[in-house]
Amino acid sequence: MAKPEFEFFPVTDVDYTVCPGDNPAITERILSRDPEGNVATRILRYEPGADSSPMGVQKHDFWEEVYILEGSFTDLTLGETFTAGMYACRPPGMPHGPWRTDEGVVTFEVRYHSK
Repeated sequence: MAKPEFEFFPVTDVDYTVCPGDNPAITERILSRDPEGNVATRILRYEPGADSSPMGVQKHDFWEEVYILEGSFTDLTLGETFTAGMYACRPPGMPHGPWRTDEGVVTFEVRYHSK
């Protein structure tokens, strides 16, 4: 099902909420979501020192595109740090993470299913 239609609005009108995994240092602003809640466009924020290791390696059944707006974080499995201005496009099933950040990071993400 498609996401709802929105005209321009300030993203600051959308509150950050704690992401699944219940780590209060990892939050998201859901900008749009399909009615079933399966795919979304969001801003993801890791506070300085946040670590998603308890959530383990992530794999999704959807496409995920990520653009780093601010800061950096390290994929602990790959041992690589990714910084502002970098982009990833992950097909369904692609493993990634867990992540850790010293300075904090903010990303813009689009998640969707492809037919």
